[in-house]
Amino acid sequence: MGATIMPFFFLLFAAFFVFVVISIIRGHIKNRERLEALTKMSARRDLRFTTEADYEMENRFPEFQCLQDGDDRYAYNILHGEWSGRNFIGFDYHYETTSTDSDGDETTHNHYFSAVIVECDVPMKPLTIGEESIFDRFWNFFGFDDIDFESAEFSDQFKVHAEDRRWAFDVLHARTMEFLLHSPRFSLAFSRTHCIAWRGSTFEVAEYEAAVDVVAGILDRMPDYVRQQQLELRS
Repeated sequence: MGATIMPFFFLLFAAFFVFVVISIIRGHIKNRERLEALTKMSARRDLRFTTEADYEMENRFPEFQCLQDGDDRYAYNILHGEWSGRNFIGFDYHYETTSTDSDGDETTHNHYFSAVIVECDVPMKPLTIGEESIFDRFWNFFGFDDIDFESAEFSDQFKVHAEDRRWAFDVLHARTMEFLLHSPRFSLAFSRTHCIAWRGSTFEVAEYEAAVDVVAGILDRMPDYVRQQQLELRS
């Protein structure tokens, strides 16, 4: 019986080892192909591209909470330049967190995601837009509401927070809500001067363009009176 079990476990271990090796090789190939695609995109759009780590991104944009989570934070695979007439930075981002089990042993978790930061051509106010999750609906039930809009479909699918609720309605009018309902979904946060669009995962190369298009679509649809009002405040 023992002689039969040993070859079985050996084969099981060998199969697992082969699986791990193949996964590593595939990951390496996929990463190399992605870097090649990013290099080509940067050349096509006349952007600068570097794979070097940047540990100051969080300090340049302290208003964006997604860049402040965890420890050992840095950006890499960074694209920057001008995209569709607006200053642009696209990058992958890393941070780490730790958890402790019942025995007191700590485990480090590495997190990776991609983001784009677009400079706004008009002064903005703080505003965040994200997909409504089941957890958000749970908290809404207990009165922790986000902002509700006339479009029930939009309110059901998006959570919106702003210090100035009137500002949220100015930016997210009917045309912009319709645009977002039919656009790829990203988490969005506006500061006074910039907007960041990100997901909790690494972008495919085409998603950089999609993210910029979503931000530009919101900015380009701002009503003229709102745009003029904000420009007058700046001056």
